[in-house]
Amino acid sequence: MLFEPLDPNSRFRERRAQARRRKRRRRVALMGVLMAGGTVVFVGAKLVDGPGTAPSKVRRAAASAPSSAKPRAAPQPRPLPAEVRGVHVTVALASLPGKLEEYMRLRGAGLNTIELDVKDENGELGFVPSSVPLARQVGAAKPYYRPREVVKMARRHGVYLIGRVVVFEDPMLSAGRPDLAIQRPDGSVWTSAAGLGWTNPYDRRVWDYNVSIAEVAARAGFDEIQLDYVRFPSDGDVDNAVYPRRTATPIGWVIPQFVQYASKRLKKLGVRLSADVFGLSATRDLGIGQFPRRISRYLDAVYPMVYPSHFNPGEYGIEEPNAQPGETVFTSLRDFNRELRGRDAEIIPWLQDFSLGREYTIAEVKAQIESARLQDTRGYMLWNPLGRYTAGALAPPG
Repeated sequence: MLFEPLDPNSRFRERRAQARRRKRRRRVALMGVLMAGGTVVFVGAKLVDGPGTAPSKVRRAAASAPSSAKPRAAPQPRPLPAEVRGVHVTVALASLPGKLEEYMRLRGAGLNTIELDVKDENGELGFVPSSVPLARQVGAAKPYYRPREVVKMARRHGVYLIGRVVVFEDPMLSAGRPDLAIQRPDGSVWTSAAGLGWTNPYDRRVWDYNVSIAEVAARAGFDEIQLDYVRFPSDGDVDNAVYPRRTATPIGWVIPQFVQYASKRLKKLGVRLSADVFGLSATRDLGIGQFPRRISRYLDAVYPMVYPSHFNPGEYGIEEPNAQPGETVFTSLRDFNRELRGRDAEIIPWLQDFSLGREYTIAEVKAQIESARLQDTRGYMLWNPLGRYTAGALAPPG
């Protein structure tokens, strides 16, 4: 025979060996392709991400990993006193050396709160804010005090500090910028019966001006911003008042819109927001756009000015409200409790600690305080335009 006979088993082993060699060759070729592709992907990632950065795949993996960093919490206001017992201090008094410290020392007599003018009814500021150039341009910025130093003093004495911002009555801004003022039909600046200019509640530039001033006080550490004269004018020739940029919004909703605007800008700074309102504003519409229930939804507190001397004879069926301070305050605050029922805003009245029409002594002041407590208010503030407060009026309940 020309050929040796073939062993079937050896043929099977040969075919199996060849199959193994073919598989090895395919694996080697596949690995080469994968390695080449990986190099291209890596180079592409480096080109996309830039030098010195991780490839996108790594970054995606890192981004998908749960983060241990907690979101930054919004600042919270300092605690409000259980019962507010405070007084008002003007910028002029605050400018006198040692005077503000003197008020702070009333802490020993029961005081726990001071309301200090940030911007007063003359349009003057208590300090010079670098972030509000318009205040300097119209001559309103005055160096009466340094906000941060006042805040440090209040903290040292354990006093809750409120910054008062008079909003729409503003002789300084209305004179310096007549285009922002309420005007007469001839285009001149409208003034109240007292000859004071007012700014235009419809003009959002006026809104921004006042809230920007309030922001400076809030960032300095004031615990609360209190809006005053947050209304339309109530005296003078109001029928001939002209409001440039007037919209179709009724005056009863202009003020709530402004308060909402102020709330959005100020609350995020960790400051409370409140407003002063007339003592009759919860009883009836006074025609000045001031509705406590409408604005209270944006406020932490409402401060009714329930001075008995400011009520007309016969109001609430009281023959002479100024002669019956306890009954007058009690009845006005009853209407505020009814009007703000269901709202979160606290009621903290301004009480009369001055004589107008008749002499007020500690008896008259205490009668008002007792009525405020009977109406379950969160405390009270005493007002005296000269800054002279009755001894014993700030004592805690006992």
